[in-house]
Amino acid sequence: MAKKSSSDKTPQSGDDSASKSDDPLDPNNPPNFSDSEDYVDDIDDEELLGDILPHRPSETDGVESVIIVDGVPKVEPKKLEKLQMVIEKIFNKFGKILHKDYPQEENGMTKGYTFFEYDNPQSALAAVKGANNHKIDKSHTLKVNLFTDIQKYKNIPDEWEPPKPQPFKAAYDLHSYLLDPDAYDHFCITFGNPGSPSVQVWQNAQPEPIILEDRPRWTDTYVKWSPLGTYLATFHKLGVALWGGPTFSQQVKFMQRGVECIDFSPNEKYMVTFSPRAEANEKRLVMWDILTGQEKRSFSPEGPNVWPIFRWSSNDKYVAYMGEDVLSVYETPSFGLLDKKSIKIPGIRDFSWSPTDNIIAFWVPEDKDVPARVTLMEIPSRNEIRKNNLFNVADCKIFWQKSGDYLCVKVDRFAKRKEKTEQKYTEISKFQTLQHFAGMSYNFEIFHMREKLIPVDSVEIKEPIHSFAWEPVGNKFAIIHGEIPTVNVSFYEVRCGLGPALLKKMEKKACNHLFWSPQGQFIVLAGLTTMSGALEFIDTNDFTIMNLTDHYQTSDVEWDPTGRYVVTSVSCWKTSVDNGYWLWTFQGRILKRVNLNQFNQFLWRPRPPTLLTPEQIKEIKKNLKKYSAQFESKDRLRLTRASKELIEKRCALMKEFETYRSERIEQYNKQKQQRLQLRKHIDTDNLDSDTKNMDEEVVEFFVKEESFVEDK
Repeated sequence: MAKKSSSDKTPQSGDDSASKSDDPLDPNNPPNFSDSEDYVDDIDDEELLGDILPHRPSETDGVESVIIVDGVPKVEPKKLEKLQMVIEKIFNKFGKILHKDYPQEENGMTKGYTFFEYDNPQSALAAVKGANNHKIDKSHTLKVNLFTDIQKYKNIPDEWEPPKPQPFKAAYDLHSYLLDPDAYDHFCITFGNPGSPSVQVWQNAQPEPIILEDRPRWTDTYVKWSPLGTYLATFHKLGVALWGGPTFSQQVKFMQRGVECIDFSPNEKYMVTFSPRAEANEKRLVMWDILTGQEKRSFSPEGPNVWPIFRWSSNDKYVAYMGEDVLSVYETPSFGLLDKKSIKIPGIRDFSWSPTDNIIAFWVPEDKDVPARVTLMEIPSRNEIRKNNLFNVADCKIFWQKSGDYLCVKVDRFAKRKEKTEQKYTEISKFQTLQHFAGMSYNFEIFHMREKLIPVDSVEIKEPIHSFAWEPVGNKFAIIHGEIPTVNVSFYEVRCGLGPALLKKMEKKACNHLFWSPQGQFIVLAGLTTMSGALEFIDTNDFTIMNLTDHYQTSDVEWDPTGRYVVTSVSCWKTSVDNGYWLWTFQGRILKRVNLNQFNQFLWRPRPPTLLTPEQIKEIKKNLKKYSAQFESKDRLRLTRASKELIEKRCALMKEFETYRSERIEQYNKQKQQRLQLRKHIDTDNLDSDTKNMDEEVVEFFVKEESFVEDK
């Protein structure tokens, strides 16, 4: 009888082997991966998971889009809905809110803080930057933080350590350009391809300008000087940058996408940036503090707006915005509404600040039986110090004189004329009065701001008006009027206690713009663009025409701050031919012609107001001949130095040419034997003059011509 092997044994009930199996997939016998008690793991995570370890999730994942808003008013349940409307109106503009939570006490009162979750971390970060320190009312200011900042504040050490002193970093002298001993002015030009123009800053030195900076792609569109010339603003996709100092280093940058317009406050404390094409969740108009670069407040103006949308008072203390039937005045540095309410002015059309005082001039059109009116209002008292009623008004334009002594309001009036016409009807015959408009008339209302009760004079002109301009320093103004193409230019003088007096009427002029010298007295009559660039330089003391010339297709005219030079330019923004700029003296004598392909703009660097008193200026003008002798001597010396440098340069060039010529003659003589071999020993160098191949010519060319007119 055969014996059974051990493998053939049949498992019996109660035997341990019956419950075990060698099959790893047997559900009755799951594998055991536990380590033994004495096992030591000597493999670290870096060795085992080195390739995926950098991508491990962090504890803060999922909460980067959450913000905590503290300082929220505590309200009872019935006011919760109103509170939510107020708070969410502030935070909805930064992005889409997915979740919100207003923690409440057991009695339903809110706890004074709330949570918002945005759809992305960028919106949460924008909310922290834009809404932190937002003032809801007098006793509630919002404090906004990221939820992830909890860990940062948790790790603050218990013991305070004093901060380490930082090395002193000297600030740049932003007014170094004013210390030039010769008082040369600066100017800036842009030219080149749209989107990446080159920018150059020049010093208007004599006899030739000196380039100070030349930077390609310094801006994406154009540049702008600040009102006092301290900063140069450049525009970029991500915002605006301000440059200054001796080397034009970056002073501050303002992050706001798509900025197309900026406006400085008169004293350069604040700046307004405007992005008209901003998305719904992006800021459109922002107020900035220039010195710190901090955002002060943002606005979202709707509908068509005339730039500048916000207009500054002369001392930077107030900024005003005109809405529908309201005038909103904000005070700095809080940028809150003055007296917490706007000024209701039904029908307001336009307004303007005085250039020297906190006075606003605005006008309102006619409304049924109520006449149109021009009003002068003091700020902050809101007292109306002067009103002037007007009739048959179509439109008004407000012009302040630079010193604030006078205000001119140009009034376009409907000229009415009644005609009686007899009309016959089949049923009845009667006389019917027909009233129709027969053209327009124009009035210039002159307000004497420095006189008691602010009297008003009026000048009426019944011809079309093309331009008006005050003399910056003085009491004259000029008007271009008449039918195109030949127009008239009238000059008036405002006199105390008397109406404006006509000083001179110049007829049949080819001009459409007026450009006064910043120092007064001199004016340029210019026919821009459509009038082919006609130019006329006039001294208004005796109305002498100093020069009558033209710069074809001139698009812009710029006086330098001193009133000594004028630049006319042709920008590629207006036309694509003859682009460049010409430099003239105030008398109309051409000094320099510069032609540049794709020339964009020319800007003189502004200067701050003089520190001299009116008495000192009067004394200088009285003794001008005594001072002018010193400057004339200096000018002659400078020209002599320039001539000496030119002569030395030409002598160096002549010496270089003589050296080169002697070397070539020596080389020529050394090669004579070689030439004889090539020419079968015929010496062609010594042929008669009639057949000689080498001739020497003397060439003369015109270098420069100067003419001087001696003063009698």
